[in-house]
Formats: sequence, structure tokens, C-alpha cells
Amino acid sequence: MKNVPFSKEQIVKISEKFPTPFHIYDEKAIRDNAKRLNKAFSIFEGFKEYFAVKACPNYQLMKLLKEEGFGSDASSLAELILSEKAGITGEDIMFSSNNTPIEEFAKAKELGAIINLDDITHIKYLEDGLGLPELLSFRFNPGPLKGGNAIIGKPEDAKYGLTKKQLFEAYAEIKKKGVKRFGLHTMVASNELHYKYFVDTAKMLFEIAVELKKELDIDLDFINIGGGIGIPYKPDQKEVDVEKVAEGIRLEFDEIICKNGLKHPKLYMECGRMVTGPFGYLVTKAIHKKDIYKNYIGVDACMANLMRPALYGAYHHITVLGKENKLRDRIYDVVGSLCENNDKFAIDRELPEIENGDFIVIHDAGAHGHAMGFNYNGKLRSAELLLKEDGSVKLIRRAETLDDYFATQIFE
Repeated sequence: MKNVPFSKEQIVKISEKFPTPFHIYDEKAIRDNAKRLNKAFSIFEGFKEYFAVKACPNYQLMKLLKEEGFGSDASSLAELILSEKAGITGEDIMFSSNNTPIEEFAKAKELGAIINLDDITHIKYLEDGLGLPELLSFRFNPGPLKGGNAIIGKPEDAKYGLTKKQLFEAYAEIKKKGVKRFGLHTMVASNELHYKYFVDTAKMLFEIAVELKKELDIDLDFINIGGGIGIPYKPDQKEVDVEKVAEGIRLEFDEIICKNGLKHPKLYMECGRMVTGPFGYLVTKAIHKKDIYKNYIGVDACMANLMRPALYGAYHHITVLGKENKLRDRIYDVVGSLCENNDKFAIDRELPEIENGDFIVIHDAGAHGHAMGFNYNGKLRSAELLLKEDGSVKLIRRAETLDDYFATQIFE
């Protein structure tokens, strides 16, 4: 059983001003979760979480997270500018990108962001175009040394990062070229629920830090263990114990970094999904019932509002407001209106009987939800709302209009 932070009565009232579908985020829950993460990793001096902007690129949410001490993990020009607008600049931005145009590197350098290079050839590309900064980081792809998972795939099949051999060549090259400070980063899993995966990732990077010191006399300024902490999309799944993750990493830090006498690198993370994901909801309304070979509930949202079920076959829990305690004795496919048969939020889902006009809440839509929206079939992106701690609601992104949709077309 998953709960929602609002009642049917609240949603009815909200929908009078902001018609469905819309995304709504729980401010208190997001703040509490951010505080918990920071507290868990406060055992590491200089720890910083760089919120993965791609998960939920909303100015108001980024400002909120900045107030909780988070930086931003940006991967494009727009995400850099959004960070800047939210007051996040300098080394509070980690710029991790791939196949990056020089103008995006230029903006990152202008902001003083940490540049995290994805390929050894990018050293020359950056040097020729802009010159090298004092601090550079590299993304490590461990290949068969580390397993991936279903969403991100096997590391050896991924387009990201440098091999271990390239990694050491890259550090030797930039040290020779005058770079003074060095970072190390990896990102090898997405939506992972087993705490030991993150401990093992940290251990792998700590061991590389020891090798870098021995072979190249390089002390790392920081180690970014990436993100990828998953969330319990299904009611029977358990959330990742971040305190257990932090303690497990601390033990490896003591055993590898401290015992080898290395200068202590700062520990960074770049979680996105686990920060906002469980605390965002897609609220939609049942508008049609169709009974043919299967029973369908048609809603006014579609995969343009939440692509994950169509893209990954992902499970998102569903609550029918006002019927939380009713028997789930019907089996429905819950579908949108796109001209694509995979436009389904749920397949063969056990739910209470649904009538047209019922409000349906799709859980865990606070990351990779609105952010992955699109305009196929002329669908318009929905509004984003923030449920404040006092129960009031703030509009943090207006819904698109037909004028927005047609604004880029040339009618002549």
C-alpha cells in the first residue's frame, strides 16, 4: 500500500484551478529526504550531493534543493543555465556530458563548474577550443570489471567514459599540461536497490585512487561515486538504506584511503531519482471506459506526461482517490490517447472499480516524469505544482498551450 500526501477533496479543489493532468510535488517530503541524505553522509568531510538536473529540471525545486545544500549535476547548456538561474554556480556545478559541443564547455568554464570529461580525446578538444582549467575530472567506465543493471545496461556496452588504461593515460597527460587538481567519477547503474552495489562502486574508485598516487603521484581532489540509488516503485520493495550505504563506504574509505596514507579526497554523489522521485505524483482523470478483449480505463494523461512505463515497462503504483480502501477486484489496462499501443500506465492491473471522473494518482513520478515529456500527436506538457508544507499549492511550471506548440512553426 502506498499513500499520497493529499486527499480527494484537496485534488478536486486544486483541479478547479489547475485542470488535470498535472504533476504535483511534496515539498516537505523532498526537504526531509534531502536532510536525511546529507546527515547520513556527514561522516565525510566536504561531502556534497549534486542533484541530477535531468531527473526533474524545475527552477523552483532546484532552488529548494540549493537551500538544503545541494549542488547540481548538469549535462547540457540548458541545464547549466537553469543551474545558474537557481543561484548554483562555481564548483557547486558538476558538468558531466558526452559528445559535448564546445559552446557547452565554454558555458561550464564561464560558470566555474567542475568539468567531468567523458573521453580521452576531449582533452585536446577542450584545450584547443578553450584551454584547460585548473581542475579536471574524468568519467571511468569499468567495462567488465563492474556489472550494470537493466536500465543503464552493461558498462562495456555503454557509450560513456574512459577505460582504465585510458584513464591513467589521461591523468598523466593533463598533469603534464599543467592541470593542478583532479577528480574521478563513475556512473554504472540506475535505479539500483541493493546498498552493497554503491559500497562496491566506492571501493573500486578508492582502489584506483591508490593506484593513481603510486603510479602518477596524483592526489584526487574528489571522488564522485555517481548516483543510481533506486526507489521502491512497487509496494513490496524497500527503499535503499542510505545510512547503511554511508557506513559501508566509510569502512572502505578507512581501509583503502586512510591506511594507504592518501590525502583525503572529498566524497560526492549525483543522485536524482531518489531525491525527488517518490515525492512527485502524476494526477489524471478517468474519461473513458472501454471493454473489448480487455478492459481499459482511458485517462486524460498519456505517455507524453510519463514515459517510463512505455520506455522500460516500468511499474508505477496507482491510487484511485476516494477508493483507497475499496477491494481491488477489477483488472484494467490504464491507457492514454496517443496513437501508440504502448501508451499504457498499467497493464492487467488489479484496481477498484473505476468510473469516469475518478481521479487517478500515478506514484513515483517525481523524477524522469515531466522531464521526459514530448509533443508527439500534438500533446502538450502539463503543469507542475508544489504542495507546500502548509497545504497550499504553488504553480511552479504552467501547462503548455497550443500557442506554445505552434510558436516554432513558420506559417507562410
